[in-house]
Amino acid sequence: MLLTFVCIYILISVGIGFYVSTKVKNTRDFAIAGRHLPLPVVIATVFATWFGAEAIFGVSSTFVNEGLHGLAADPFGASMCLIIAGFLFSKYLYHLNFITLGDFYRKRYDRKIEVITSIAILISYLGWVAAQIKALGLIINVLTDHQVSEEVGMIIGTLIVVSYTTLGGMLSVAILDFIQMLVIISGLLFISYIVSDMSGGVMNVLDHARENNKFDFWPKGDIFTWISFFGVWVTLMLGSIPQQDVFQRITSAKTAKIAFWGSIFGASIYFAFTFVPMFIAYSATIIDPVYFQSIIEFDSQYVLPEFIIKYTPPIAQIIFFGAVISAIMSCSSATLLAPSVTFAENVIKPLRPGMTDKEFLKMMRICLVAFSFVVLNYALASNLSIFQMVESAYKVTLAGAFTPLIFGIFWKKANHHGALASICFGIATWIFFEIIYGEDGLIPAQLIGLFVSMVSMVLVSLMTQKLTLTGAAKKT
Repeated sequence: MLLTFVCIYILISVGIGFYVSTKVKNTRDFAIAGRHLPLPVVIATVFATWFGAEAIFGVSSTFVNEGLHGLAADPFGASMCLIIAGFLFSKYLYHLNFITLGDFYRKRYDRKIEVITSIAILISYLGWVAAQIKALGLIINVLTDHQVSEEVGMIIGTLIVVSYTTLGGMLSVAILDFIQMLVIISGLLFISYIVSDMSGGVMNVLDHARENNKFDFWPKGDIFTWISFFGVWVTLMLGSIPQQDVFQRITSAKTAKIAFWGSIFGASIYFAFTFVPMFIAYSATIIDPVYFQSIIEFDSQYVLPEFIIKYTPPIAQIIFFGAVISAIMSCSSATLLAPSVTFAENVIKPLRPGMTDKEFLKMMRICLVAFSFVVLNYALASNLSIFQMVESAYKVTLAGAFTPLIFGIFWKKANHHGALASICFGIATWIFFEIIYGEDGLIPAQLIGLFVSMVSMVLVSLMTQKLTLTGAAKKT
């Protein structure tokens, strides 16, 4: 019965996506929903930026294992990212009417910077989208009582998401995000109400967590411990800002004011609501500590779904898995769309300038299907957990794309020479220290890469000011 209801829910969601796809008339509809989204839909779609597999399974399992200390990246860094990005994109980029962030890099610097940053952004999406695909495989595996393997579940989940995203694009994503946010919030709140009774009440769960030091957030140790903690926080908070899905969701708003407040409210709801799956997962360890300790030792990502299957009534199971699939589908659809649009707009389109809008729309869809195939293969081959996939996804953009974006907005002397040096030296430094030290370095490799990228931007831009002025004069 559970599997039947979940299948019906998925079919309804896909049907809505197919219907919305009939409203897509051009590339702007496909890429940024024609810039017609009202405030409630923008709030929903910003909320859905992060509320996917990571928020439900990754964050909750990490809290069970490490407490709040392990969550510096998400939700603390992730929610701050949405607030900062909302301010930057609505105030400085919205009026420029760009389709992608790559358009900004081209206009501010040159074609070379556009291509390099677009490819860096594209690579960063491998881990994030793969985490969603891995979660879909996990859910299908649990729902079928392990009759369908996680690998086959990943393939099925990918086909479902690709089907409606390829046709409807951002317009389809936005409408489904709004519907799915309502399902997610109401569903998980209902589950937490049931679980609170089973675990002796909310205060009992909170007291138990406090006694076991699960609310300790700040690190304990020397300066390098603090730097590592800060590095994890910064990676998601700043490394996620130069991301196409964040940019798309915010700039799809009807006005700059809606874009700003949509990001603020969406981020706030996201931050508050990530504590609900944490509460449910931790309650499970109180209700049956022996059973769930054995699951934690095997794979803590299974605590939440196994608890729902084992301890809650059928109606709660239907609501929970409907909410979970809603979250993962809305998140994965947008994160498949974003890099595909970026690659089509900033890499392929300049190579084929004669394309009509209809031909370009077709190219965007082809890129989406191709990228989905690459991500699926990465998810199938990787042994990383959902949380690790997300945590590692934004190191490349932190080291290579963040500095050119921020300096390009706020520093007039930033030029394409400085941007190129920033990208090359930042990424090279990060890769070098990542290979040499891995996770054992005293300072996170991506943090060193960020520092080098900023220094390179400043020094090279200042050293080449005369070259920039000469080139501008020749163009004039």
